[in-house]
Amino acid sequence: MAHPSSTLITALLRTAARLREGAEYQWGHLGMCNCGHLAQTITARSRREIHEAALERGGEWADRVRDYCPSSGFAIDAIIDELLALGLAIVELADLERLSDDRVLRRLPAERRHLVHNSRDDVVLYLETWAALLREQACASERSSEPAARAPAPLLERAA
Repeated sequence: MAHPSSTLITALLRTAARLREGAEYQWGHLGMCNCGHLAQTITARSRREIHEAALERGGEWADRVRDYCPSSGFAIDAIIDELLALGLAIVELADLERLSDDRVLRRLPAERRHLVHNSRDDVVLYLETWAALLREQACASERSSEPAARAPAPLLERAA
């Protein structure tokens, strides 16, 4: 799972909020789909820039992340670099495009676990659920890294 940084959590929530507030969404457009919207949030690139970069190679986002090569010189790989730098894993980008990460889906009520990958509302739910999961992981990680509370040393009885 992604490294649960506050920057990544904020990016997921901002992306969900933009979509909920009516940002243009089109699953078949590489700059306005699930990954495209997250890439817009993280990289501050326009949907057009992202779409054009992605078109340098064929396929959808799952193909682009599968074929990712940081030294390729392709603009899409530079975009993916920025996404990975926030702590995302390659597989999570493919999962985002299809809304298919089991760790996220298991947190949803049983009747909501069958998300439609090209439904704006389902994308918002997935992003918010993923952010909540990462936030919980970050809190658990902080708690486990805190020094253990030490019991006070026993008082020595003084001889009078």
